[in-house]
Amino acid sequence: MTEMDKLYEREDIYDVRTVEELAGHYKRILELLGEDTSREGLLKTPERVAKAMAFLTKGYGEDPKEILLSAKFREDYRHMVVVKDIELYSMCEHHMLPFYGKAHVAYIPNGYITGLSKVARVVECFARRFQVQERLTVQIRDCIQELFCGERNSRLGALFSSVRNTQGHDALVCGIFLLRIRKSVAGTGRTVRKALRGHQAASGG
Repeated sequence: MTEMDKLYEREDIYDVRTVEELAGHYKRILELLGEDTSREGLLKTPERVAKAMAFLTKGYGEDPKEILLSAKFREDYRHMVVVKDIELYSMCEHHMLPFYGKAHVAYIPNGYITGLSKVARVVECFARRFQVQERLTVQIRDCIQELFCGERNSRLGALFSSVRNTQGHDALVCGIFLLRIRKSVAGTGRTVRKALRGHQAASGG
């Protein structure tokens, strides 16, 4: 297949000015850590890291509501819609270290549905920012809630989502019609976070 025969080719586009400024800062960080930034292995490292960070935080430049609205369809469907095994990669805002796992998002429509792939893109949009798991969960819930569920007759949740950070701590998002984050702390205990909306929230169930 020749160059003219290619059916698809992805092109990564970066803001040149931002990348150059970030690269300068990363070069200085390497120097402060005691590295020789003139050696061969590190010559392009600051630029590579700058581009990597631009990708890992690309969610700041995306609008999750616009993603959902691009595939919003009127449909009288009142059963649960579940999107399972959405791969999730994010950055902890406290130490700028990655955490990752899978998210399962469920919602009951109130007159409108969206493309299933858009739900996964919304998860990625919020994940590609500096985050804590609790806020990430609530942001996904509220975005879908506002556009597709309505306030009175809606229930929204994340089901069986497991997350592991680089320190080996497990977190479990589980529930039906609710968002719950379960996170072990150094393997000795668990902290539970809930983000409820709809009848379950009102009843405290």
